[in-house]
Formats: sequence, structure tokens, C-alpha cells
Amino acid sequence: MSEAAKPVTVQYFYRIRWGFQDEFMELFDRNHWPLLRAQVESGRMLDVRAYEPRFHGDGRADWTFEVTITYRDWAAMEAHTDPALVARLYPDGEKLKREEQRRFELIEAHWDIPLEEHSLPR
Repeated sequence: MSEAAKPVTVQYFYRIRWGFQDEFMELFDRNHWPLLRAQVESGRMLDVRAYEPRFHGDGRADWTFEVTITYRDWAAMEAHTDPALVARLYPDGEKLKREEQRRFELIEAHWDIPLEEHSLPR
């Protein structure tokens, strides 16, 4: 299998403004998760998982929410979400736009890390 045809896993880290984690999660679950789920169903993404630290102040304080997405391949990772999918899932595009703007206002920092798998010796 060529490198371009292999699945690609990317970690998306977010640090949410203090006191706004619950609001961010509510907006993420309502507006972003359905788009991700639909893209898993379409085959563009193979898997989506989300994580929060179990304890407040546990370990590093540089992130408060993480999403790991495994894409079908590099082309799927580089593609953008189909606007027709967004319109189908969210007929009130203006409401979605406002709520997504608010979700991004709650983010202090965000970074993406495409991962290269390290083959372990047998």
C-alpha cells in the first residue's frame, strides 16, 4: 500500500478558556460531532475519538480537550467538509455560523498533530 493510500491519524488539541469548558462541549456535541459522524459514515474518516483529562490539573495544562481522527488516506485528510453535507445537517446555516463562531471564541489555543506510526520490533 502506498504511503498516500494509508490511513492518517491526526490529533486535534484544544485549550478552552477557563470556566467555558461545558459551553464549548455543548457546542461541539451539537454542531461539530454530527459532521464528524456523517463523515465516518461516508468513509472519509475511519474513526473519531474525543478525550478530556480525567482530573482538573492532571498532568500538562496545555490542553483541555482532544479529538483523534483517523482519515481514510492523505487525500481524505486534505479535503474539506462537503458544503452539501453541512447544508443537509444544518438547514439554519446562520444559526450554525453563530454557534460555531462562539465555539471558536472559547478556544485559547488549538493545534493539530498528524501522527507517523512507529513500527515496533517484533
